[in-house]
Amino acid sequence: MGGFRIVQQYETGVVFRFGKIIGIKSPGLNWIIPLIDQMRSVDMRIVTMPIVPQKIITKDNVSVDISAVAYYQVVDAVKSIVAIADVMNAINQIAQTTVRNIVGRFQLDEVLSERDTINKEIRTVLDGYTETWGVIVSVVEIKDIELPENMQRAMAKQAEAEREKRAKIIAAEGEFLASQKLGEAADVIAAHPIALQLRNLQTMAEISIEKNSTIIFPAQMMSSVTELQKFIGREQA
Repeated sequence: MGGFRIVQQYETGVVFRFGKIIGIKSPGLNWIIPLIDQMRSVDMRIVTMPIVPQKIITKDNVSVDISAVAYYQVVDAVKSIVAIADVMNAINQIAQTTVRNIVGRFQLDEVLSERDTINKEIRTVLDGYTETWGVIVSVVEIKDIELPENMQRAMAKQAEAEREKRAKIIAAEGEFLASQKLGEAADVIAAHPIALQLRNLQTMAEISIEKNSTIIFPAQMMSSVTELQKFIGREQA
């Protein structure tokens, strides 16, 4: 009403007089000269801008669809109006182009594993453009990478082969350690023959727990029992 204008807390008002900027207005109730002055409000909040999926050819000639998201904020209200006509559309277009150019310099494996490096490069390039527009790009993140089906199958086979390789290596290492322990046990038994007899008796005791097994003592076992009794007798003596 009249020359009164309200500027929201998150906005900055830019005042034009006869087409020339004469100042800015802070949040709150402001007054301008009716019919002579005009005021444009500029949103100073951080804006979330999705970058539509881009079909990109990587350095190793793999076609991928990549979508991203950028966060930018106007820091100079005057530049954002004077230097560029539509700052949001300009950032969106330059962001799409930058994503294509930066990702195209990397191989597929690097795109999948070095997202942080790619994100930093994209943000650096965007800042070089938007600084003159009074805008800073705070964050750029690659959101999704869509691979062709044949590439997905190939990568799945590669991952499966890698898991099988690790499983075989682990199993071989286990066999090696077990053989070492068995060799050590054989050395102990060779040095103390009675240890083998004690092990035989322990095995028999474990078998007899079920109470549904018939144990046959061969002659060798009987001699082993006899030798064990002699050993116990000597120890007691």
